[in-house]
Amino acid sequence: MASEPLTINDRITLAGWELTEQFVLAGGPGGQNVNKVSTAVQLFFALTSSPNLPDRVKANAIRLAGRRLSKEGVLMIEASRFRSQDRNREDARERLKELILEAAKPPPPPRRKTKPTKGSIERRLKEKTGRGEIKKMRSKPGQD
Repeated sequence: MASEPLTINDRITLAGWELTEQFVLAGGPGGQNVNKVSTAVQLFFALTSSPNLPDRVKANAIRLAGRRLSKEGVLMIEASRFRSQDRNREDARERLKELILEAAKPPPPPRRKTKPTKGSIERRLKEKTGRGEIKKMRSKPGQD
């Protein structure tokens, strides 16, 4: 079942044909309605074969998806938080959007190596000699 396109940000938009929704029975609150109406949503998205995602974003999304990703590369997001089908559908789409936005974040800047200051080196060495003196004082007298 094709749905409307999902806009992630100004550069990434997932086409409606890439998203498949399946409605299943949900547990939890809902009274007698819970046994009759399929309100939970399973949103399927073929992550590895999507033409709308850059390779870097795909790799990050695969890492972030974890157990929600099948061997075939299909991401499944299940939403059953709400009692209504529409709200669960929006919740699943929002969670997919958040996952892809997280994957699209730029990598952190590389770590710059720093040298310890002269003062910190001197303080560390002074502390070490002080510790050594304390340990020397613990030994038996007359053993030099």
